Parts: sequence; C-alpha cells; structure tokens
Amino acid sequence: MEPNKSEQHQQRQRLVVAALRRVLPAQSVLYHEEDTRPYECDGLTAYRQLPMVVTLPESEAQVIAIVQVCREMQVAIVPRGAGTGLSGGAMPIADGLVLSTARLNKILNVDAYARTARVQPGVRNLAISDAVGVHDLYYAPDPSSQIACSIGGNVAENSGGVHCLKYGLTVHNVMAVRAVSMEGEIIELGGAGLDAPGLDLLAVFIGSEGMLGIVTEVTVRLIPKPQTARVIMASFDDVIKAGNAVANVIAAGIIPAGLEMMDKTSSRMVEPYVKAGYDIDAEAILLCESDGTQEEVEEEIGRMSAVLQQAGATAIAVSQSEAERLKFWSGRKNAFPAAGRISPDYYCMDGTIPRKNLAQVLLGIAAMEIKYGLRCANVFHAGDGNLHPLILFDANQPGEFHQAEAFGAEILELCVAVGGTITGEHGVGIEKIGSMCVQFSPEELAAFWAVKRGFDPLLLLNPDKAIPSLHRCAEYGRMHVKKGAVKFPDLPRF
Repeated sequence: MEPNKSEQHQQRQRLVVAALRRVLPAQSVLYHEEDTRPYECDGLTAYRQLPMVVTLPESEAQVIAIVQVCREMQVAIVPRGAGTGLSGGAMPIADGLVLSTARLNKILNVDAYARTARVQPGVRNLAISDAVGVHDLYYAPDPSSQIACSIGGNVAENSGGVHCLKYGLTVHNVMAVRAVSMEGEIIELGGAGLDAPGLDLLAVFIGSEGMLGIVTEVTVRLIPKPQTARVIMASFDDVIKAGNAVANVIAAGIIPAGLEMMDKTSSRMVEPYVKAGYDIDAEAILLCESDGTQEEVEEEIGRMSAVLQQAGATAIAVSQSEAERLKFWSGRKNAFPAAGRISPDYYCMDGTIPRKNLAQVLLGIAAMEIKYGLRCANVFHAGDGNLHPLILFDANQPGEFHQAEAFGAEILELCVAVGGTITGEHGVGIEKIGSMCVQFSPEELAAFWAVKRGFDPLLLLNPDKAIPSLHRCAEYGRMHVKKGAVKFPDLPRF
C-alpha cells in the first residue's frame, strides 16, 4: 500500500532530522509541533505554516553544515531573524527548514576610530546603539521594531525608520556582509573602505529577503550622536495642506532628521495610548526633527516653522527638552500596537510615492475606505514618501480580511500609478508578490530570476517569495487590472 502524504512527510522529516543531528547539537534541532509552532509566521500573522524542522545554529560553521545537509537532501531553507517582518518573508514552507539566526547574537568588534561595528545577524538593532553609546556613537536606521528586530533581518529587508530621510536606509549604513551561499561557501561583500572592487553586489544582497544567502556577519557604519535634537509638531486642518507642507519643506532645501505624518484617525488612535500631546482635532499632524549643534538646530527649526506656517499649519509646538522630544516620537513609534485599541485586527501596508503626490494618494485612500467599507489609519515616513496605511478590520467577520487584502492591493496599484513603488522598507515576501506583477514587466522579472539563479541555482533559499513567476502574474492579471491600465482618472491631480 502506498504511504499517504502525511506518512511521506513524517518519513522525510525523520530523515532530515537525523541528518541534522549528526552535525548539530540536539537542542539546535526542533521538529515537534509544540517547538516549531512559534516559527509558523512572522509579523504578518494572517499567513501561517508549520515548518518541517527549525534549526538554531550557534556558529558560522554550523550554518555551513546545515546548508550542506539541505543541499544534499534538496530541502528548502527559510532564513529567519527576529520574526518582526511584516510581509511574510520569513513564513515557513511545509516541507522546508527554518534557519533561525537568533543565537548568533554577539557584537564581535567595535572600532570607535573607524566608526564601525562588526556584529552577528542576531544582534538587535537597538543593542548596537546601546553598545557604542559609550563612544558617543550610534547606528542610524531605526525601524519602529528596533527594540526587537535583528540586524540580519534589517539587511534582508533593507529596513529604514523615522530617521531614514537624513541618514538613509540599511543599504546606506552597512559597509560589509559575510554570508553563506547555498553551495556552503563563504561570500564576503563590501569592505572597510568607501568602495570595493568589482560589481556592487552588496547593494544587490541588501534587501534580497534571504533569497541569495544566509548572513553570518554584518559590518555597520556608526555616526556621532548629535549634540542636540528638537522636534516640531505641526497641526493642519486639511490633509492636502499637510501633504503639500511636506513637499515645501524639502523644496526649501531642508533635509530634516525625520519628517513623519499622521492623519486624524492615527492621532486619535495613539493619543490615549501614549499621551504624547497630539492635537486630536487636527486632520493631520507633522513631526519634523532637526539635529546637530545647538546653532544648527535653532536655525533649522526656525526655517521649518516658517515653511509650515506658510503652508497653513494651524498650530506649531516645538519640544523644549529631550524628554518632550521622545514623547512626541512615542506616538509615531507606537502607532501599530495602538491600532489594537480601536480595531480587533489591522493590515499594515507599505508603499512609496513621490512626495508631490501625498495629498492625491491620501484622497485616493479615503475614497477606497468608502468602496471597501473599512477604516484606514495613515502613518508614514512623509519625507521620503513611504506610506504605512493601517487597514482596520475584524477577522471574525466573514470576508473582511479578503476585503482588507483587496484594499491593500489597490493602494499599491495607486502607488505605482503615480510613479511610486509597491514597497519602501517592509519587503515583498508573500504579501506583495502579486503586486510585483503590477510594478514590473516580464522582462524585468526575468532579470530578477537571473540574479536569483546566479546566487542560488537550485532555488532552495526562501523559494516562492518576492519574485513572482510569469504564471503567477498571469493568474494575478485575471483577477486584477493589468499594469498600465490603473489610471485612477477620478482623482484630482496636483
């Protein structure tokens, strides 16, 4: 009698576990359901899948050993950092292996003179700044999850944060990456200098979502702590005015350390949670930070205040202490968890648009709220046009999650239609893989696949993520408007 699918899976699992236990300590191989359940999803909890096995290597040599076993046995590998990602990039595969880098959590070297730190991938983002603070240095990228997210995951997703406008994303702050290829070989990309010979494969690797290699070390650039920093909180009675104010600040030649926007729904959602002093009657608020010397900050705060007033700000408050500055930021940093106060569930989208189209896209999202019958709270990195709409829904209501998914897909189509992109920092993962068909042509997708095969010819590293097949795009095209056809002619142009 032929074994059924479940029996085949169990037989396969036993063989893989036995092979892994020959090269790893028993405590580094998890395969019982109660042990693998915590790894069934990342921050995108709507999609879940139990992995066949989870490994927790404690050294680079163990990572190589895991890769060699998986290569020989044709087992797919899903690399996983802290699991805070929001696109399903670390969601397991049913017959695959999750390779967690959580135990690779050492800060290997800090060079205060070169302003660099060499760390393992499991080191938390904020832990780097904590460790180098004694030298008056810090690591600039600061995603909202920085207290928990790991630097390896930041590399995989090219994470940003509220200060990415001035200081850049992960790709601008990482100097070198050491990784293990699917052949079990060590890859070293970048270096200690400002440039490295050959093609810039470091930039290709950062943001590749675990599809090209498994990170084992990262060398990050550190910057001096600013002497001081202050934040303007500006209120607006109209989202169009607030959106235009963002463009006006940049047009004035000012690059704030941070420039964030929250609409009324977001402010009212957050204020009771953090009590940051937000104007809950304003249609939108902007948070504009300046950092540097006392004189630089004083001059820039004055210039930004003038621009904001001319743009129609109804109220302006400026932080008078470090405690007040952190209080102003606390609402923006806690916007996602605060959503739980007003909605059973939320679906966080991530798209990027030209700054000049902020008001237009906000109006488009407002129209979609009516169309889909769902509320949407908008919090985003306004300075670089990176939107984070929080679509509020109740998963207990039949069909609401699918409505939220359709709402999110249409937001991304609108982003592309105005000249933007389907992601800014959350990555593609499984969440936006259909939307990749809106953004890119078959020829462009073929080029992405060529890069993938160059690093991973057997397609065993995080398969079925980020890059859609042409067949998947054909299926997506039957369900959605094809690329180039989404014109949104009913929206006003600015």
